[in-house]
Amino acid sequence: MRPEEPVAVQENVDVPVLDVGSEQKKVEAMKGGGSLFSCGFCDIELVHKLAQVLLMGLSAACVDNTTGDLFKSPALVAVNMRKEMVEYLIQRSDAFVAETLIAELNEGTETFDNPIEVISIFLDDFLGLKRNLPSRVSSWLIGEWREDKIDEFVHEMVMSGFWLMDRRKSVAEMLLKNVDHQSIYHCNMKFESIEELQAHKTQCKFRAVSCSSEGCRGTFCAMNLGKHESTCPFKLLQCEQKCPEIIMRCEMDKHCITVCPMRLINCPFHQVGCQSAIPGCTLEQHCSEFLQAHVLQVLCVIHKDGSEDDLRLWLEQLKQLPSFNQLAEGQTVRALTWKLKDLEAEL
Repeated sequence: MRPEEPVAVQENVDVPVLDVGSEQKKVEAMKGGGSLFSCGFCDIELVHKLAQVLLMGLSAACVDNTTGDLFKSPALVAVNMRKEMVEYLIQRSDAFVAETLIAELNEGTETFDNPIEVISIFLDDFLGLKRNLPSRVSSWLIGEWREDKIDEFVHEMVMSGFWLMDRRKSVAEMLLKNVDHQSIYHCNMKFESIEELQAHKTQCKFRAVSCSSEGCRGTFCAMNLGKHESTCPFKLLQCEQKCPEIIMRCEMDKHCITVCPMRLINCPFHQVGCQSAIPGCTLEQHCSEFLQAHVLQVLCVIHKDGSEDDLRLWLEQLKQLPSFNQLAEGQTVRALTWKLKDLEAEL
């Protein structure tokens, strides 16, 4: 058995990938309808996802094509497999619009508008063509093994720099424009002058923008700015509990639970009967407002054998002392108990 060979990093020999830019220009020129300058901006988030799908598809094709072969590994067929896959996907995507129109005329025929779904279907068809006999026969036995091998080879290609993200994005953009016949995910506007084009690009809803929140590296289409800001973990927000602090969204829950002065806490006299839940910053105010109730609750603990009526009368006598209001400084059961005993001794 030959040892596994690393994926060769030879991007300069990958003709289909290097020629994607020129091929894309030819396609746009044929579809341009006489216009000289096309915008061509795409939904960059979707392009990134498509680029990931392409790498996963290539890995699956290489694994399925070499399963059970003692003399081949996925790395050995990767370059040729990539060339065949790109050519196949371009050919299928070029014909997609016509196929869709025919399908729409035939009632009951399912059609797809999401480019990822469409390209995934093309990839599944390509995998079916490249799956060797051992892979076909044993596919129901080696499902989990196959997934592990695909993930391993994806990692190997990423680590070796094979089919870099920028090159995959070039292919993904071409495929996206070919299958997005309704221009939902890319801009199809065309202009008569370069000046008009440049002016449009500064306002195009598909132009790439970056998140303004410090720490966020997100890049997305301008039209998705609001959607991103509604979920961006680094966006600064007013505290949800209305304290003065400005907190990052990802830190909001921790702040509200642990350090926010407006977080709800149980009254420190909860253990003797006070059922109030109060914002932490209002503890002093609460203890002052409910001083008599807290004193009565503590008296019930100190004088367990006393009746409630007797304890209320005793409370009225304590209230006559000048130092009674100083009891509010005891903001725990223990502290109030000691102060109350001192006051009783004074009486």
